[in-house]
Amino acid sequence: MTSTKIIRHYLRFQDFSADDYDYVLERTRILKRKFKNYETYHPLHDRTLAMIFEKNSTRTRLSFEAGIFQLGGHAVFMSTRDTQLGRGEPIEDSAQVISRMVDIIMIRTFGQDILRRFAGNSRVPVINGLTNEYHPCQVLADVFTFYEHRGSIRGKTVAWVGDANNMAYTWIEAAYILGFKLRVSTPPGYRLNHALINSVHLSSVEEIDDPRATCNGAHLVTTDVWTSMGFEKENDIRKAAFAEWCVDTKLMACAQPDALFMHCLPTHRGEEVTAEVIDGRQSVVWDEAENRLHVQKALMEFLTLGRLNH
Repeated sequence: MTSTKIIRHYLRFQDFSADDYDYVLERTRILKRKFKNYETYHPLHDRTLAMIFEKNSTRTRLSFEAGIFQLGGHAVFMSTRDTQLGRGEPIEDSAQVISRMVDIIMIRTFGQDILRRFAGNSRVPVINGLTNEYHPCQVLADVFTFYEHRGSIRGKTVAWVGDANNMAYTWIEAAYILGFKLRVSTPPGYRLNHALINSVHLSSVEEIDDPRATCNGAHLVTTDVWTSMGFEKENDIRKAAFAEWCVDTKLMACAQPDALFMHCLPTHRGEEVTAEVIDGRQSVVWDEAENRLHVQKALMEFLTLGRLNH
């Protein structure tokens, strides 16, 4: 009698438990240490990662491609512009075919529904590289960066200042699962859509109009561009609406004296954050960017091999 392996996907931050995250964060620490020490470690020897891109990327492509290589595997880049995915082949059919040829799949696309449909027909783990609704790999990197600099994020206060985008919705899930408080400040007309939030997660988030009050006593202040991909036509309107939601030195002064600043990048200096903040002593954005590489290695290892004890 053969047993059927349970396939786990990572489509939203809520797909893992707090215990899973304890493990993945510790594995990230170990894998980053190996990387810094030039230790060869190939647990995914001869494994193949398919990377499917419908949205452009710098950090996501580089971190996943370098990551699977460092783990001993190989990456195949696929764009919907030059595959059957972009010519009307049903998502379900593409998933059936692609997942028979590779060991793990990362997708960076627009709608979360596309990701769900693909994962529902995949024989291998699927990772969300970004959708309009959620960006779990980035928030996982952010949480690890906080862990590196300040220890556990449990019980801390995180201030989100700016657009209610995929990052904000992912931070809400993280707050509930990992036990920290999230404050969100957005301009009128750009507030959170509660239909995208699990009702049980609302206990961990507080919506505040004033960005200064949002940052008051916070241990981490974070933001993102005011105009996400797909909303470029709204850029001028958004610049006017978000003018008071720029993270500057006065806003950072409202937070804890040792508060960290994070931004998932790319940034528009002088819009959502000033150069003084992003290039200042409290900013950890470059560590944060590098840590995409290491958390995704731990994630691919975990989804492919399960828990390891070395």
